[in-house]
Amino acid sequence: MEQISVCSMFLKTQVIYLVKCLDPKSILYVCIIVLVTLWFYWLFFVPFVWKKYLDDVSYSKVSLTEGFCRNDQKRDAINRIRKAKKNSSNEMPPPFPNGWYGILESSKLQPGDAKFIACLGEKLVVYRTHEHKVFILDAYCPHLGANLGIGGRVVGDNIECPFHQWSFRGEDGGCNNIPYSTSIPRGTNVKKWISQEVNDFIFIWYHAESSEPWELPVPMEAQKKNVYHGRNEFYINCHIHEIPENGADMAHFAAIHNESFLAGSLAPRISVLSRFGCHKWNASWFPTTGKDKHIAEIALTHSLKIIGKVNCFQMKVSGKQIGPSYVYLTMNSSIFGQIQILQTITPIEPLLQKVVHRFYGPRWLGPLLKVFIYGESIMFERDINMWNHKVFRRNPILAKEDTSIKQFRVWYSQFYTSNSKQFSDVANVDW
Repeated sequence: MEQISVCSMFLKTQVIYLVKCLDPKSILYVCIIVLVTLWFYWLFFVPFVWKKYLDDVSYSKVSLTEGFCRNDQKRDAINRIRKAKKNSSNEMPPPFPNGWYGILESSKLQPGDAKFIACLGEKLVVYRTHEHKVFILDAYCPHLGANLGIGGRVVGDNIECPFHQWSFRGEDGGCNNIPYSTSIPRGTNVKKWISQEVNDFIFIWYHAESSEPWELPVPMEAQKKNVYHGRNEFYINCHIHEIPENGADMAHFAAIHNESFLAGSLAPRISVLSRFGCHKWNASWFPTTGKDKHIAEIALTHSLKIIGKVNCFQMKVSGKQIGPSYVYLTMNSSIFGQIQILQTITPIEPLLQKVVHRFYGPRWLGPLLKVFIYGESIMFERDINMWNHKVFRRNPILAKEDTSIKQFRVWYSQFYTSNSKQFSDVANVDW
């Protein structure tokens, strides 16, 4: 302790001496250099994060018209809308399609961590061993119902119950130790879920018929030369089907995505900033057949017109919809190179979806990627404005130009089977 005190006193003395030696102009220069250095560090090395909860996007307009602001009144307004949607649940397909779901980002689960995750009508514990292996089990201990994901301890490949220290194997969910007993009751186990960790996400295989999973592609072939630049996260009040269907809805691009992202998400057409840019889109959607029939592809070209004349930021976008909830996008520009986006949708409840986008690109694109993430987030919020307030139409009236929507619905129907849970089995509309 004395050595530490001596060192701290020495440093303090040196700092005071340095300050006395410097004139005010020199101190100003030093401060500017420090601030510029920190600013450059933030631009190129700090990920940009954009996160919005359910009541952050579009519900302010509902609250204002009903005389509400935030908190309890706003929550009540949202619940009324969600209950109104439930009234049309006979129109909706089952809430949890079969497939792979990215339920947790890898960075949020450190070695030795155990987390409780509620999604897909299930209560789960996800944990990582000190050897970096990930296991997913049902969360509740069969003994007295303690939650293994809240206070559970990771021991080797096992998860130990925080209540009575019963231990369960990650590889099969079987109980292998009761510290105060010489025997283990027959059939003492929790369900083990098939999982896979790829592309910075932990995925779970969910299937109503317990069918074997298809291969989960690892499409981040350019990840070695690209770095993670940031993410956004949204909570949306809709059926999961409605979010990927957007990729096959060609007419919506011009309707809500043409105005500049600077115009914001709530009312872009009446914003003064809408005149400072115009986005142009040309898109196509088509399903894959054969062994990869669970994959659909989208091809899209984009350009940004500034002040109605100058074309800039031209991109070609190719995307793969992998199963019901996972999307991999690559954006190629002759000027900026390649940007990659990973999207996962996780049904927290039948009508509550969590959507995460993660963005990757070259390190030198850091400043541009921050603008890009902001712009993409604004554009996605424009879609959320629609999803939060619409109802699902099982048999919509479509124009002849809406053929891709028909194709999408035929393709997406493969993820529902006879034993898929219905809304009546899992509906929970309170928030």
